[in-house]
Amino acid sequence: MERWTGKVAIISGASSGIGSAVAVDLVQAGMTVVGLARRAERVDELQKVIPANAKGKLYSLKCDISNDNDVKKAFEWIEKTFGGVHVLVNNAGVSVLTSLTDDGNEDQLKNVIQTNLWGLVSTTKKFFAIVKKYNVVGAHVININSVLGHDVFPTPLGRNPIYNVYPASKFGVTAVTETLRQEFSYHGLKTKVTSISPGLVTTEMTTKNGADRIFKNTPALKPEDISQAVLYTLGTPEHVQVHEITVRPFDFSKLDIKQNVRSKM
Repeated sequence: MERWTGKVAIISGASSGIGSAVAVDLVQAGMTVVGLARRAERVDELQKVIPANAKGKLYSLKCDISNDNDVKKAFEWIEKTFGGVHVLVNNAGVSVLTSLTDDGNEDQLKNVIQTNLWGLVSTTKKFFAIVKKYNVVGAHVININSVLGHDVFPTPLGRNPIYNVYPASKFGVTAVTETLRQEFSYHGLKTKVTSISPGLVTTEMTTKNGADRIFKNTPALKPEDISQAVLYTLGTPEHVQVHEITVRPFDFSKLDIKQNVRSKM
């Protein structure tokens, strides 16, 4: 991570969950971090958990990535303040507990697509424009995807499916990641792109608004686990591009160790 010291990282959805964990870790790694969030004041609160001797610095910027004007203003400020940029972590995302065919949820479903897919495209376009303008070598885009961006898992029999357009938005992220890899290669600016696809993660998305009842007793990852995947990706040699990482929870409590040992004897 030494080559990133003093470099600028932008993180969307930095006010909680995975975004907050990544912001704290990158500041401790010596990066200048700009946390984009609708609740910018919560990004400021992260200063309380960042060690005083951290080499990097954290800035907060109010930005709803589903709003094109917000994104435009945010990146204008970032360029004016820092010039070149080096890392973009597209983390912001939303989900809703509803079904695709329910009535009256059109605005909710549109917001999922607008945030999870278009918001990611919008921020990446602005990021790449700055990278290209300043001829930044070795920039890196990291898309926080989902295992639901690769497979729509069966809903248990008798339970109402609630995935709605969320998997579609994340399948889109999978496709966009590969498209970006090809476009970055074409432009020859040596900009990497990585998709990180977690399983269930304990965040506000999975613990509030009724989600806690659905995911109760389900093995889950911590936001810090995904941040470690981000650090790993950024820490690989310059000639290595990690294109996809899948991170799933693993529950040791459900393993019968004695039975496993016995079966090997």
